[in-house]
Amino acid sequence: MAGRRASASRSAPRFPCVDIEPVFCYLVSPQFDRLALTGRFSLQDKPMAQDILRFFRHCHFSTGEITRLRQIVRANGTSLILPYDQFVEHDARHREAESDAANPNYIMDLGVEGQYSAVAVHYGLSQRYWSQYDGAVPLIIKLNGKTSIPSDKDAFSTYTGYIEDAVRLGAVGVGYTLYYGSPRQDQDIAQLSALRKKCEEYGMPLIVWAYPRGDAIDAKGGRDSTYAVESATRMAMEMGASVIKANQPKAGEAAYLDNSKIPSYFRKLEKDFQAMPADQAEFERTRRVVEAAQGIPVLFSGGSETGEDDVVHKATTCVKAGCFGFIFGRNMWKRKKPDALAITRKLQDLLDESPGPLPAFAGKIR
Repeated sequence: MAGRRASASRSAPRFPCVDIEPVFCYLVSPQFDRLALTGRFSLQDKPMAQDILRFFRHCHFSTGEITRLRQIVRANGTSLILPYDQFVEHDARHREAESDAANPNYIMDLGVEGQYSAVAVHYGLSQRYWSQYDGAVPLIIKLNGKTSIPSDKDAFSTYTGYIEDAVRLGAVGVGYTLYYGSPRQDQDIAQLSALRKKCEEYGMPLIVWAYPRGDAIDAKGGRDSTYAVESATRMAMEMGASVIKANQPKAGEAAYLDNSKIPSYFRKLEKDFQAMPADQAEFERTRRVVEAAQGIPVLFSGGSETGEDDVVHKATTCVKAGCFGFIFGRNMWKRKKPDALAITRKLQDLLDESPGPLPAFAGKIR
C-alpha cells in the first residue's frame, strides 16, 4: 500500500519538470513536497501568487499555531481534510460501504494518494496505523468523542485522548467536538476551555467541530437551522478555535417562521431566505456561517453520503461563500478508491479557483 514504510521511498525526490529541490516548496507550502513524492507536479503546478496564509491574516495566531497550520495549507491557501472519526461517532455501520472503509490503511492510502491536507482520526488509529506512513500526510488527532447509542438530547463528547499524544506523535492539530446548546454545556465548555489552555501551552492548533445538539436546539428550529449553525460557529470562535468545522445550514421547516422560541431576527431572516431563489438562499446561508466566524477559517463538513453532483454543488457554494476548505469524510472514503480519488480531484480543482477570504476578512484588522 502506498505510503507505508514497507513500500515508501524516503530519498529526496526532484520535480520531474522543474529542476529544484523539494525543500524550496516548503517556502510555498509543504504540500508541494507531497506533490513531488507522488509525481503529480508539472509546470502548470508552479507556485501560485496568492499568500498561502491568506485565510489566517485577519486574526492573531501564535507562532506555534501558524507553523503547524502551514502544514495543512495547500499552495493557494485552502485545505482539504479527510476525517475518519465516524466509526466512533456512528458505530460500525460504515462497514457496509462499497469501499474497504473499515480498514484504516485504506483511509491512510487515500489520504496520501489523494494528496489530502491532513487526515483526522482518533488516538488508536494515529498510534497503530498513521505512524507507519512516515508523515506522508499530516495528522490531526480527534481528542473527544461519543457513541451513537444514547440519544442526542443530552449530547456530550468526553475526552478520548490527550494533547500530549498529539505532540508526541507529531500532529499538526487537534480536533474537539463542541455540542452547542446541549444541556451538558457546563461540562462541555469547561472541557473545551481546559483543552484550549493546553493547546496554547504547546502552540497546537485547535479545530472545533461546531455542532448544535440537544432538546433545546430541536425546540428552536433544529440543528441544521441558520440560527443554530451560525450561533455554534460564533461560539467556537469565542472559545478560541484556530479553525472551525461547520455544517451548511438548511431551510427551516414550515413551523419555523411561527416558532416564538426562535429569536425574531432569525425568523425574519428565514422569511427573507425563503423568498429567494434556492441557489441564492443556499449561498447566503453559507456565507453567513463564514461571517459568523469573524475571520477564523471555516471548513465545511460533507455530512451524510450524497451523489457526486450534490457533493460538487455543495462544495462550489462553499468556495464562493469564502470557506477555507472542506473536511469531507463519508462522501470520500465510502466510495471505491478510483471514484474517491476522482471526486477528490474535482474538489481540489474547485479549491484552486477559490477567491480567498471574504473581503471583510482578507487582511489584518490593523
